[in-house]
Amino acid sequence: MTQPKLHARTALLVLTALNLLNYADRNVLFAVQPLVQVEFHVSKAQIGYLTSAFLGFYMVAAPFVGPLADRYSRKLIIGLGAIFWSALTLLTAVTHTYAELLIRHTLVGIGEATFVTIAPTFVADLFGEEKRGRILGVFYLAIPVGSAAGYLLGGNLGAHYGWRFPFYIAAAPGFLLAIAVLFLKEPERGQFDSLKEPPEDLPKKVLTGSRLTRLYMTVYLDLKRIYVSVLRNPAFLTATLGMAAMTFSLGGIQVWMPQFLYSERHYSLARANFVFGIIIVVDGVVAALAGGWLGDYLLPRMKSSYYLVSAASMALGVPVMIVALFAKGHAMAPAIAAAAFFLLLNTSPLNAALINSVGPHIRATAIAANIFIIHILGDVPSPTMMGWVADRHSLQAAFVLPVIAMVISSAILFYGMRFAPALRVDGGPAASPELSGASSLAE
Repeated sequence: MTQPKLHARTALLVLTALNLLNYADRNVLFAVQPLVQVEFHVSKAQIGYLTSAFLGFYMVAAPFVGPLADRYSRKLIIGLGAIFWSALTLLTAVTHTYAELLIRHTLVGIGEATFVTIAPTFVADLFGEEKRGRILGVFYLAIPVGSAAGYLLGGNLGAHYGWRFPFYIAAAPGFLLAIAVLFLKEPERGQFDSLKEPPEDLPKKVLTGSRLTRLYMTVYLDLKRIYVSVLRNPAFLTATLGMAAMTFSLGGIQVWMPQFLYSERHYSLARANFVFGIIIVVDGVVAALAGGWLGDYLLPRMKSSYYLVSAASMALGVPVMIVALFAKGHAMAPAIAAAAFFLLLNTSPLNAALINSVGPHIRATAIAANIFIIHILGDVPSPTMMGWVADRHSLQAAFVLPVIAMVISSAILFYGMRFAPALRVDGGPAASPELSGASSLAE
């Protein structure tokens, strides 16, 4: 194996492991929510607000991280961010009120934004465009595996040692992986990309004023350009809005499904988290790899393959999700598993569509814009909205909201197929922009 290939695979392994830890950390809370609610005597809406606040700060931090990552060392920002969020996770030991838990959770959101905004751009620069669906499938294996780890850690350790203990286990590996990231070699930006930005649209530094003023103005000008450009890039916009509706659905389901099984279907807390955790990890691993492979397989035949796979998976998930909500017998668990599979099948191709819709030198800023949009429209409001409905009706009624979001996501992504950019496949030239139907964010 050549040195570049060995480095690329090593970097992918380290970043995937850190991504896994990222999702394990945030999903531990979902597994122990009933224990937290009992200790602090709060409503379901307040429990849902913990996740909404976490994602709100995560969302707001991302647009400031993106422009920095388009100029400075990505591995340094990722490493320092991982140390920051791991240290904050350990502070759960001194969390004894709802307000303290809320503050701790919001600060962790800021730390995790440094990773999620930047790591996909790092991974994208390690491999060619024709492999991105499969490579992102490996990277995003961390979502189901990390989520399942969070549910299993929380459900088993929380029941025996208290809800705080699983957070200590989730925090420890973060410090080691952060150090490993600092030893990675940073890849050249856009070395495999078809889509290039013209020089006048690349990120520029402001050269006058104090250092703080220059930094502020540089970030401000980048954010202004990126948000204006988003409205002119239908490939980016449809991928982002489709992802926002998917995130609303997935975010609400992840937060409330264990409690749905616990309170509405009378599972024990440990069994509820075990069943849902196993469903997420098995479905997620298979779906992430299958979705990425299918998108790559269809790409030489149709430039909109990533959009098609994502749209179809959301549409197929709607009927089985309805069965999962209303079936009370043996059909319930298989229906939950099928719904989770279709929801997670779009993870790799939809992220590949997003990454390929913009040029490499503004990609971190574009992903930051994407993060802001998908969370403010997606899983920031969904846990609290579902908690509000559950307090007034039932959790079963609350799950109607994710079903509606799945329908919306599918419709947007089917529409977005017409805007997919043409890419270089198997080393060949990309189709002309006139045939691609999409415009670069740098236009």
